Amino acid sequence: MSRRRNPWILPASLFVALLLGLLPLPPGLQPFRPFWLALVVAYWVIEDPDRAGLGFAFSMGLIADLAFGGLLGEQALRLVMMAFILQRFRSQLRFFPVAQQALAIGGLLLNDRIISAAIHVALGVPQLPWTYWLAPLIGMLLWAPLYLVMDALRFGRKS
Repeated sequence: MSRRRNPWILPASLFVALLLGLLPLPPGLQPFRPFWLALVVAYWVIEDPDRAGLGFAFSMGLIADLAFGGLLGEQALRLVMMAFILQRFRSQLRFFPVAQQALAIGGLLLNDRIISAAIHVALGVPQLPWTYWLAPLIGMLLWAPLYLVMDALRFGRKS
């Protein structure tokens, strides 16, 4: 039994993730913004490895670097590192319950912050305040709803 798949959901989800990353927030809420693009790329690397791999993560990172105006290549490196780890453990992650997947994604998002901090230290760029380390927790909490919505959209099911 094969399920019908929506081919438009991948580009649409990436576009929405980029828009959510560009959405202006008040300065007090800025530290709590999850790395939407990383969450969406993680979903696609886990669920559709034929279409989403290291090259996909790298190209999405470069697009994000250009869109967000950060250091060119920083987000590309961060997303490639995340995609590499996800590809390595994909077979195990796919069979975890969504709550356990969320813990793994939280660890990857924390690793993403560590990579970003290391890049900033190496280049002498000022570090983000400590409150920005809360964003991986928010991303971890958002993983389950994001995963369920993306699966429902991808397979054309009603939530």
